[in-house]
Amino acid sequence: MLHHVQIAAPVGSEDRLRAFYSGVLGWSELPKPPLLAARGGCWFRVPGRGGPDAELHVGIEQGFQPARKAHPAFVVDVDAVAAAVERAGHEVRWADPAEIPGRRRFHTNDPVGNRLEFLAG
Repeated sequence: MLHHVQIAAPVGSEDRLRAFYSGVLGWSELPKPPLLAARGGCWFRVPGRGGPDAELHVGIEQGFQPARKAHPAFVVDVDAVAAAVERAGHEVRWADPAEIPGRRRFHTNDPVGNRLEFLAG
């Protein structure tokens, strides 16, 4: 079982991240322990589809550069999430169905450039 995935973000980006992960995706923000909260960043509960919830931890990194290929992937109601992402003005890039037969999926980027994948459950 996976507990959490951590990605990075630049200094001062927490409000944009909250607007995307909570506002667009509907994931609730989790309180960080006080010693970790002092470092900035934010944590979100990722609802499980057919399994336990997991967490996405976004840590603040000096000199942040988004990864070009590395990314977390989330099992979701892919049509509903794609619609929400597009309504919020983010690009939805559908994957070629031949790459993983039987699995609809798309990629997008969060407001700071982190690549994200969303797959049908």
